Amino acid sequence: MKTTGLDKWYGFMKSRDRTALWDVLHPDVFFESPVVHTPQRGRDITFKYLSSAVKILGVPSFRYLGEWHGDQGAVLEFETEIEGIKINGVDLINFDAEGRITNFKVMVRPLKAINLLHRLMGEQLAKQG
Repeated sequence: MKTTGLDKWYGFMKSRDRTALWDVLHPDVFFESPVVHTPQRGRDITFKYLSSAVKILGVPSFRYLGEWHGDQGAVLEFETEIEGIKINGVDLINFDAEGRITNFKVMVRPLKAINLLHRLMGEQLAKQG
């Protein structure tokens, strides 16, 4: 059975293996964050953002609620709770023919959650230098 890009993503989310994350990202991946105005391009910066996001959001309460598929991608709805704030969002992920992520967009609600993530992501990214 062929492993799809979505299988690889779920595998990374379960294992938190940074090598698995690197391998699933296309070299020219396009990343759009709810807390950064400018879209980011490239594996290095996307890896940095997604690694940081998983450290922040990867608390025990994180879970995917559902998924919707298209020909070249998926939409994954998630929820979690951090510092007493419920966070609800979606990951919109596109894959190439080899199952690598070519576009990753994150949308989050409500505003309190976005503000919290903005602060926490800033702190986490500062630690990475």
